[in-house]
Amino acid sequence: MLRIGPPREKRKRHVTAALTPQARAEKCAQLMMESDCASRGLDMQICQISPGRATLTMTVTDGMLNGHGACHGGYIFTLADSAFAFACNTYNQITVAQQNQITYLAPGIAGDELTATAVENARVGRSGTYDVTVTNASGQIIALFRGLSRTVKGQHFSENGETS
Repeated sequence: MLRIGPPREKRKRHVTAALTPQARAEKCAQLMMESDCASRGLDMQICQISPGRATLTMTVTDGMLNGHGACHGGYIFTLADSAFAFACNTYNQITVAQQNQITYLAPGIAGDELTATAVENARVGRSGTYDVTVTNASGQIIALFRGLSRTVKGQHFSENGETS
């Protein structure tokens, strides 16, 4: 039998290094933000991302104020929902909201920087539960949000030979 090339045991295989969980979370966040016109349009910034966690900020502008002169609840909800979305999409699996609820505790005011911190409580099968706390610049809790997620088919990027 004629052999071409080195013996089998000496052939090098091309092995792609697996991403760390942190690197995966960061790559997912980057790709999502590039496509997230709503979050970018409200000038949201990702301050922290890690598996199952995300912290985003948004400054309340005059255009976000309601008839009472406070930040409209829809903008606060959007900030919390974006933090929730970034947190539950840190595993390179497309994940969407299944249900959300919010409780408003204090008003946001013009010029204030709001911070939404999302934390994963549970992820079982295709379902997840995340809590988001929205605070103002002085640390006062503005709102509490709970999001239930559902993983669907697909990935944010191809990884380890899997297709997205």
